Amino acid sequence: NGANNLSNQHQLINALNVFPVPDGDTGTNMNLTFTNGLNDAKKAVSSNLGEVTKALSRGLLMGARGNSGVILSQIFRGFATGVEGLKEADVLQVATAFQQGKESAYKAVMRPVEGTILTVLRESSQEAYDYVLKNPTISLEEYFTYLVERANVSLDNTPELLPVLKEVGVVDSGGKGYVTVLEGFLGTLRDETIERLD
Repeated sequence: NGANNLSNQHQLINALNVFPVPDGDTGTNMNLTFTNGLNDAKKAVSSNLGEVTKALSRGLLMGARGNSGVILSQIFRGFATGVEGLKEADVLQVATAFQQGKESAYKAVMRPVEGTILTVLRESSQEAYDYVLKNPTISLEEYFTYLVERANVSLDNTPELLPVLKEVGVVDSGGKGYVTVLEGFLGTLRDETIERLD
């Protein structure tokens, strides 16, 4: 669902792409990166979360295209580290894994710029993690609902942090791509199927 949602919206994400250079390929790069990760995850033939996530992470890393693809691959590399060895994970473990995804993504960028996918990732993963600590009995669907909500709030604020976005009147393209993947994940938890529109 995450991959299909990203694929369906990659042209819209391309149209938002003005930073660091307005080359209109963020959506395409993220889509190609995530599709490669999905293909590797499908080959894992396992219901073991740690194994599937490791395969997804490897596929993302090998197929990473552009800055946005590299950052996306690092998010899930950190996430995979967070659930390594786990057959399944509870909500706190998932929230902690997203925190590790944030750490991994920030380390991969020499000069992190606020108002980008990194900000959306950092703010939403931290707020959702804090939410789980305050509400330890919430379901995974409730966690993802909150994570997506906070990610969208952070995304909407990116023009306030990055002047070039405000000038053009758009939100950050990489941030939008990341939110699109999360919205696909949430759709799965709500028993929704997002078909790939090719």
